[in-house]
Order: sequence, then C-alpha cells, then structure tokens
Amino acid sequence: MSVEVIRPGLLTTVQDLGRFGYQRFGVVAGGVMDNWAQRLANAAVGNDEREATLEITMQGPVLRFGEPALVAVCGADLAPRIGSVPFPQGRPVLVRAGAVLEFRAGEQGCRAYLAIRGGFRVPVVMGSRSTYIRAALGGLEGRALKKGDRLPVDAYAPGWYPELDRALDEAKTPFAAPRWSVGFTAVPASARRVRVVAGPQWDLFSQETRELFLGTEFGISVNSDRMGYRLTGAMLKLRRPAEMISEAVTFGTVQVPPDGNPIILMADRQTTGGYPKIAQVAAVDLPRLAQARPLERFAFELVTLAEAQQAYLARERELAKIRESIDFQRRQ
Repeated sequence: MSVEVIRPGLLTTVQDLGRFGYQRFGVVAGGVMDNWAQRLANAAVGNDEREATLEITMQGPVLRFGEPALVAVCGADLAPRIGSVPFPQGRPVLVRAGAVLEFRAGEQGCRAYLAIRGGFRVPVVMGSRSTYIRAALGGLEGRALKKGDRLPVDAYAPGWYPELDRALDEAKTPFAAPRWSVGFTAVPASARRVRVVAGPQWDLFSQETRELFLGTEFGISVNSDRMGYRLTGAMLKLRRPAEMISEAVTFGTVQVPPDGNPIILMADRQTTGGYPKIAQVAAVDLPRLAQARPLERFAFELVTLAEAQQAYLARERELAKIRESIDFQRRQ
C-alpha cells in the first residue's frame, strides 16, 4: 500500500525523532522540528512515538490514499480538508480508499505533522527514517516530497478503534472521526516567550549585554531554516574578543557569531560550533520555536536548570495522560 503525492507542498519531508549515535562522526541528528506535535500525532493513531511522520511546512501537500487509512494531523492549522469537508485535527481519522487530503496555507503555526497507523515505511538509515536534505540522507531518497511520489505504508488492519470501523461503514462521509481531540500545538504570534538557561559562555558577556539579550524582542529572519534561526533585534557583544575551540552543540543552543546577531540552532544543526553560546533554549519550549514563522517576534526568559527540567517533566506527564485518555476513548 502507498500514499500518492499529487502536490508536494512547500516543504514536506519524512521525519522521526532523529538520528542519534553518529554525531561523533559528523552526522547531524536531524529529526522533527516540533517533537510535541509529532508525538501527539503518533499517539492519536496508536503508533510508537518513534514512527516516522510527514513534516509539513507552512503550505501543505495534496495526498491520495489508495486504501483505507487511519491518520492524524497535529501541529499548525494548515486548513486540511477532504473535498469540501474540513479534516478534523488532533484526533484519529479513518479515511476511505481513494480519499484526497488537501492542505492549504494556514495562518497559525508553521509545521503540521501527519501520522499514519504503522508509520511510513521508507528505508531506515543509521537507525532513523528522518530526511536530511543537505546530505541526501534518509526519508524518501533523501529529499523533500515531489509530485508523483508514492510513500510506502502498511495496509490498514481494522480493530484498533472498532467504533471508527463501524462509523465508516455506516456513514456517507469520506472519513470517520471521534468527537474528542488532543488539541492543537500552534502558539499565537503575540505574547510569545521562550525560556532559556544560561549557556557555557554566559559570563563572557557583560551585564549590559545579558540584560539586552533578555529585554529585547527578537525577530526570526527570513534567512532561517531547519538548521538554525537567525535572529534580528539587539546586537550582542562579548566583554572582549575570545578564542574558542569548537565544542558540542545541541538543539536550542543560542550562539553569538562575530556580527552580534544570535542564532538558535535547530533540528538540522551541525554537530559542533565555535561561537560563544550565551544560552540554551529549554527543551519544553523548542516546539514553540518550531511553530514560529519568519518575521514573528519573541523574547527570551531566563530560568534555572531546575525550572527547565520541571517544566519538561510536567509536559511528559501531560503526554502520558493524553495517551491514557486516547486508549480509554477508543475502548469505549
């Protein structure tokens, strides 16, 4: 069974949680930008959270399902629909054979994630199905989707959500979906704050510069991508020039290059970096950044490491409750 790509959208790629264990060889971890939305989508269809999904950026694709399929869309609202009928988001949806799912250009959020029960069966490369376009690695031939592609998936096996199986048999609509929802993840453009902890070179910056970093509303440059967000706003300067040896960086590291404009490293970041690292974005807020669009603005908020850890654990507990709720709902 396969899903046919009628139109690929702006940038649609196969992504999972990342390619780990190879960074010491210079291979980037990659993976989804918004792991919260991706994990919710997988949970909604009963997948392991590590299953590959489609990451859909800003303007989505048009997809045809040749056979019945259980799918879920979470993240940005890119106005999906089948024919003239809006497609329910944040829940499992059983679609008929021949259904054509169309995404449009939404107004809120940047990335949506489409999960299909069983996952997308593209080859596993170095332990991951994620697409890294710069190296033509993973995903579907190491690239974004294009017109005419066929994404291999497992055939749908009825029984995981019996109510949906019955509803689709009885309904005249192109799909069946429950009333409940796990909700959306896109964050409104206004009042956006991103929590950070002090980075390894925090003390190399003056008190005035640190206050500027925390008191400025930064914008996301149009020259940003999955590798990094280039920010516009305040120019950050070191107390004095510093020679640094390149060292490990991670998702959310905030580097300050010589021009003073900070860069937040994102999913496709390099494995090491030699610029001073003023801060590290708290993992719990990385999905907020992943849903920010070019030119959107936000401010940094300094928190302690303990506070960042507590926020992350609280989110993980929330996800565990959502999984329990999904399991309860489908068994009713």
